Amino acid sequence: MHTVWKGAISFGLVHVPVKMYTATEDKDIHFRSLHKECGMPINYAKTCRHCEKEIGPDEIVKGFEYEKDKFVIVKEEELDSIKDESAKTIKILDFVDLQDIDPLYFQKAYYLSPDMAGAGAYSLLLEAIKQTGKIGIAKISIRSKSSLAAIRVVGNCICLETMYFPDEIRSLTQVPNLPPVSVVNEKELSMAKALVEQLSETFDPEKYTDDYRLALTALIEQKMAEESIDIVSSPAAEGRSNVIDLLATLQASLDATKMTPPAAAPKRKRTAKKAKDHVS
Repeated sequence: MHTVWKGAISFGLVHVPVKMYTATEDKDIHFRSLHKECGMPINYAKTCRHCEKEIGPDEIVKGFEYEKDKFVIVKEEELDSIKDESAKTIKILDFVDLQDIDPLYFQKAYYLSPDMAGAGAYSLLLEAIKQTGKIGIAKISIRSKSSLAAIRVVGNCICLETMYFPDEIRSLTQVPNLPPVSVVNEKELSMAKALVEQLSETFDPEKYTDDYRLALTALIEQKMAEESIDIVSSPAAEGRSNVIDLLATLQASLDATKMTPPAAAPKRKRTAKKAKDHVS
């Protein structure tokens, strides 16, 4: 896995050198935009609408638009001067119970591994979190983005989950058409609760699959196997002698992800009467 951050966890006077790795991956199938006439990919160049020319990376600066078409320019050295210690240190501020945190706050998960000679301190923090049942609340800065973070244990690994700050969570008052008070029929509520109980079981993430991605993958494989006229080669690639076998590449990707069609869920016995309940 690729290291996305390197620093240390700090709790009290304990310093734990760690490396960070992304714990999740995007399995979405991404399409390229092609020119319909020739099949070549379309480039998206950065241009200045005033100067009417393409702009290179060394000609670009950061600007904040405080009014329509009015900007204040902020230099990189100015941004560097206000970075705090969270740029290199995950400082645990408090330890709390996981159930006290609404899942709405969680963003993205990362795995942390011990760095250099930090295995002892790493194991100490891991066991302390595991045996107390607590999680750490910390601050971290990744790629200039400051976040709250939850430090918890997954298996034998310390896991960090970035979190939103409270002012980044939109108020429920902005959600239209929410009923001020829940008014329900007691008989319907009783039936709904019975249905919830009937459908309740231990969470098993392996039983859930991305059906759309699997169907899209099957569609792409089918079109390739049929040598559909929708398969195009860019003119620039036709003359190459080392053209990659796209079918073999896709098959290798499928083998690597070990994607299999979802198994049919067993039918449940209905023992209760019928009925039916997130806000993000």
